[in-house]
Amino acid sequence: MNIPSDIIQGQESAFPREEYARRQALAREGLAAAGLDALVVTGPENIFYLTGQQTPGYYTFQALILPADGDPVFLIRQLEYFNFIANTFISDAVVYQDGEDPIGLLVKLIENRGLASKRIAIDKRGWFLPIAVYEALQARLGAIGDGAGVIEKFRAVKSPLEVAKLEKAAAYVDEGMRAGLAAVGVGATENDLVAAMMGSAIAAGSEYLGMEPLVSVGPRTGVPHGTWRRRAIAAGDPAFLEMAACHDRYHAALMRSAWIGEPPKEAADMMKVCQEALQVSLDAIRPGEACEVPHIACQKVIDRAGYTENFKKRLGYSVGISFAPDWGEGAILSLNAGVKTELQPGMTFHLPPALRIYGRFTVGVSETIVITETGYRALGTIDRDLLIV
Repeated sequence: MNIPSDIIQGQESAFPREEYARRQALAREGLAAAGLDALVVTGPENIFYLTGQQTPGYYTFQALILPADGDPVFLIRQLEYFNFIANTFISDAVVYQDGEDPIGLLVKLIENRGLASKRIAIDKRGWFLPIAVYEALQARLGAIGDGAGVIEKFRAVKSPLEVAKLEKAAAYVDEGMRAGLAAVGVGATENDLVAAMMGSAIAAGSEYLGMEPLVSVGPRTGVPHGTWRRRAIAAGDPAFLEMAACHDRYHAALMRSAWIGEPPKEAADMMKVCQEALQVSLDAIRPGEACEVPHIACQKVIDRAGYTENFKKRLGYSVGISFAPDWGEGAILSLNAGVKTELQPGMTFHLPPALRIYGRFTVGVSETIVITETGYRALGTIDRDLLIV
């Protein structure tokens, strides 16, 4: 389709044209290294990384064809076309109407570009690649390679422009968390806390999130990934608050804990261990160390305190570009035992050590950080202590 002459393409793009050209060049290097001629990109995060296209309408089929040699072309639903123009600098798009078969159009597009007999790959681990779509492509094109990880390895290290987006997201999180903690008190409900958190973060500048806040009070805090369900805070209750905020699809996150009145010794002790584990793991971070090193440092603190059974998860995960259902990039990179990938300046992580007793309480604390040339830099400013109300 032709772009109307009075429309400025890329007018809402998150980055300048040159940033996408750099990313596409990196992706092409990745294709060449993998022995591939073209990559069919369906994940909204990778599409955004390469082109700037963003829409909550990724529940309908969209695909970017990135050849190792030549310009990319986008296949998109008609309703999203002007969204595509506003957010990208790509001139070539094929539009399908509701009721048309986008997979058939994708196959024709591949054939018309002379790629049908080439080495084509698709991300076989992609969340938005239905089995039926893959089978249809395979039936028409034959063997299809796996492009999982080709783009993700470049996404793991953020450019200065990307870090600036995360810094803004972290500032929004600070505003939201500050408001949420201020709302903690007897009689306030979980919904009150979330309303304060999200209202303040959005007022500060946040866009819609890849995942909802994780907020609960009382015994409900002992449930991992519990969300608000109207429960009112009573005297002696714990409150658990975790949230993210977003700037141009880049997410930063934060976790804090509170208690109404003096917490029981067990909870206070566990909170101290969380705080120590977080700081020890941060102190272990430096370029060249494996991703497992800070996790192991954290685990040692927890094991020494006798809470091994209360901590059965990774220390942290990469953060950056996110669409629902997640605010993290944990599918790209984790801080976990066995992950030997070396930390590099520009990588960004959320580290949320938490300890819980199911059905009773959870306490935890976190930071979103960027790896620097010598260690790390925390992006948030909220005090890490257990808030006692």
